[in-house]
Amino acid sequence: MAEASPRVFEASGGVWAQLRVEAVQAAAEEPSLASYLHASILHHDRIEDALSYHLAQKLGHGDLSALQLREVIGEAYSSDSGIAAQAARDMRVVRERDPACRTYLQPFLYFKGYGGLQAYRIAHWLWRQEREILAFHLQSRVSELFAVDIHPAAKIGAGVFIDHAHGIVIGETAVVEDDVSMLHSVTLGGTGKQSGDRHPKIRRGVLIGAGAKVLGNIEVGEDARIAAGSVVLEDVPPRCTVAGVPAKPVGGKCCEGLMPATEMNQVFETNGAHAEGGGI
Repeated sequence: MAEASPRVFEASGGVWAQLRVEAVQAAAEEPSLASYLHASILHHDRIEDALSYHLAQKLGHGDLSALQLREVIGEAYSSDSGIAAQAARDMRVVRERDPACRTYLQPFLYFKGYGGLQAYRIAHWLWRQEREILAFHLQSRVSELFAVDIHPAAKIGAGVFIDHAHGIVIGETAVVEDDVSMLHSVTLGGTGKQSGDRHPKIRRGVLIGAGAKVLGNIEVGEDARIAAGSVVLEDVPPRCTVAGVPAKPVGGKCCEGLMPATEMNQVFETNGAHAEGGGI
């Protein structure tokens, strides 16, 4: 993986600085959590150090201790500086896109979508290092803890927002590009027992509503929207909204120049009236 650009690192530093400010304030407001906040955030100098500790504490268990796991996670961050930059960008977009998110502390400490995605990034690094058994071990642990099941071979870009996250399934050959948003119970799966390249390709800026199933080696084009509860079995053109079982185009194209994943707009026009396109 290529190293992150200087601008990405600058953005990462801004997120980390704000996270520390929020941790100091939270520790003062809620002294009962002060030790937790210091151990998870304030005792560390970099976001990757804090994530190494926090993820290890969450995911460590009897078969693989938190200390052992922290060493593995630290190795991944040291080997590939882009993973930490992605983590910071993922945190920033949660804050931007989720109206229930008031601070960076929330995704870092508590959001299953954010935690599951960062753990996947470590498992994916292990997969690329041909350490498959440990990658599978981490995938299993994440599934047990966060109810997020992402195959370590899947390819997921930066700026990805997984809201609520419960029931997320992303298959082995799936691709999720930058700046995608999806809600809970989304499946990016296959259609049967085929081998090889068999999972969806989700292009940049796509918004996938709660409970949607995207099945097979199909492409969802840039800035498309998939309504909640839809079953998508065919390619979706760019800037198109689809809904239904099986999913079909509805409501014309998304607004030109807007990115649905950023706007989080789940309402589409149909026959001159508004219709729900995939919200909660």
